Amino acid sequence: MALEVLALVFFLARSCLCAPQRPCHPGDEFLGRCSSSSSSAHEETPTCTALNLGYCNDLEYSTTIYPNILGHRSHTEAESGAEYLLLSVIHGLLNGECSPEIRLVGCSVLASPCRDNKIIKPCRSTCEALRKDCMHAFEAIEMAWPYFLDCDRFFAGNEEGCFDPLAGLKARQEVALSSLSPEEPSTIIQFTYASNAQMYSLLKRTAAKCSHISHVYSIGRSTEGRDLLVIEFTDNPGQHELLEPEIKLVGNMHGNEVLGRQLLIYLAQYLCSEYILGNQRIQSIVNNTRIHILASMNPDGYELAASEVEDSSDPELSNQEGHLLNGWTTGRANAQNLDLNRNFPDLTSIFYRNRRSRHYRIDHIPIPDAYWFGKVAPETYAVMKWIRSLPFVQSASLHGGELVVSYPFDFSRHPHEERMLSPTPDEQIFKQLARTYADAHATMSNNDTDRCGASFYRTRGIINGALWYSFAGGMSDFNYLHTNCMEITVELGCDKFPSEAELYPEWKRNKEALLSFLESVHRGIKGVVKDKNGNGIKGATVSVRGIRKDVTTAEDGDYWRLLNAGTHILTATAKGYSRVSKRVYLPHTMSKAGRVDFVLEKVPVEPDIYDHLFPTVDSWDRFDPYNQFEPNGEPDVTEEGIERQEKPWWWTYFSQAGISSPNWLLKNV
Repeated sequence: MALEVLALVFFLARSCLCAPQRPCHPGDEFLGRCSSSSSSAHEETPTCTALNLGYCNDLEYSTTIYPNILGHRSHTEAESGAEYLLLSVIHGLLNGECSPEIRLVGCSVLASPCRDNKIIKPCRSTCEALRKDCMHAFEAIEMAWPYFLDCDRFFAGNEEGCFDPLAGLKARQEVALSSLSPEEPSTIIQFTYASNAQMYSLLKRTAAKCSHISHVYSIGRSTEGRDLLVIEFTDNPGQHELLEPEIKLVGNMHGNEVLGRQLLIYLAQYLCSEYILGNQRIQSIVNNTRIHILASMNPDGYELAASEVEDSSDPELSNQEGHLLNGWTTGRANAQNLDLNRNFPDLTSIFYRNRRSRHYRIDHIPIPDAYWFGKVAPETYAVMKWIRSLPFVQSASLHGGELVVSYPFDFSRHPHEERMLSPTPDEQIFKQLARTYADAHATMSNNDTDRCGASFYRTRGIINGALWYSFAGGMSDFNYLHTNCMEITVELGCDKFPSEAELYPEWKRNKEALLSFLESVHRGIKGVVKDKNGNGIKGATVSVRGIRKDVTTAEDGDYWRLLNAGTHILTATAKGYSRVSKRVYLPHTMSKAGRVDFVLEKVPVEPDIYDHLFPTVDSWDRFDPYNQFEPNGEPDVTEEGIERQEKPWWWTYFSQAGISSPNWLLKNV
């Protein structure tokens, strides 16, 4: 069935690439496209008429003309034409890119405005700008630019009295932007590098300054004992609020990729200061979102990388660029020489191995026991536990070395193919998340062919991770397959350790992208799954027909599902409860997530043979089965007021016995 639909779509696409047999228009006969003798029998007097073209009824005008530019003699003929059919499915063809702009421009050709029974053509400049921005999307699906969007044939110059079909959309965008703060920020930020001690101090002082919307907490410690410090922003810090999405930003996973670390420190200061100063956009973001910022996941690696950067204040080295002396890999790994972005459980291989079984769940895949017998970095463990402890919806990990946004899967679906497109079931929404950051960045989506060695001009700065290069054990794949969270990887630039002079320009390039990414978590749907008594059901699954990846509800029964515009069939179910389905339509104009609640009834639980053959939800709850990391007891609080976990109960006992960990027992008994 899917192949038949695809064949139909491409038939429609191909049918629009050839000139249709319709009446001649001025200039066509001269160009040899048709002859007047063939069109004389169909000549009609152009007449203004009411705009009644279903897919185009939201245009800025209400009258059009027939015959139109394409030769359609009525709205019925226009609606049955291949151009109109292609326009109605083009959003799906392009995976949501270049819309609604391309629809509005296409409608301006199918139904141009009319004045005094004369047609007013759309502007050629608008068509050319659209083609420049959208051509990459057509190239990606190997489809030629549509015939009916021929900028030379169906569009006119400004001197001919054309109209801009995107004028209304641009005006609405300008109104939205006018409500934001001026470009020059009123927030004072010192754009210098911060040592680990300075970073901790800055984050704590920021949280103290904005204690009503922020606080800091530690998710664990690095190999050398440094805190993995997170700063949180929300209108009710320290607590999850019903239906409020949680988003995280992670920097400095590789210790020598430092720009992301600095940008997140600046972002924390900016959110705090602008909120106090009354910036309405920032207040809206913070009041409606719970934001967690881990500026440095690898403070040990940063310490090593920074130690190699020459002191620019040394007069003997005043003519050298210190950042250029830093090695490409020095400080990349943690203090155990482990690459943290290869240290997570490889759940992607499990996904590929079991995806063809209709009874196997590809979401919330449990961590295999064998993983714990390898080297698990304390930084990796802390982040895994953090990811599991909060209902994160969306995430970005900031890296360096290229200028691109990549998205899962990062591990190739064929183990011997190092560069192979390996999409997740959520390919379209992942592309939209990546596009959100890349398009809002000052230069990332530019069609540059020479970046840092790689070329991403065809996709305007985004790429599937495995198509770029394949690796196993990545954090983004783990987020997606083990939890509800969808994470992208942002490569911020060629220089992993840029000079201090570049920090402010980089902040200006990335600020809007960071804010737009925070806002983008409010898309798709959200809701609560409850029983008949109104109690939230924890662990219920919410599925979307056609996307084989479910999300589960949080402690109080609330859930979030990132989705692009369109019609979706949602189903909610839980063990011991009935199954309920709903049909939901998400329009392109939605600015926030739609709410869809479910009420499930209790039903008798019948044993299922597949519960014994395949991993169940319960197996997901098994974490650190050999108690290598898990502490036993309440967290203590340091002198600085940061929550910190105690050592596990077995630490003292095993230390006295000369045993380093339970792994020692398993390997030596």
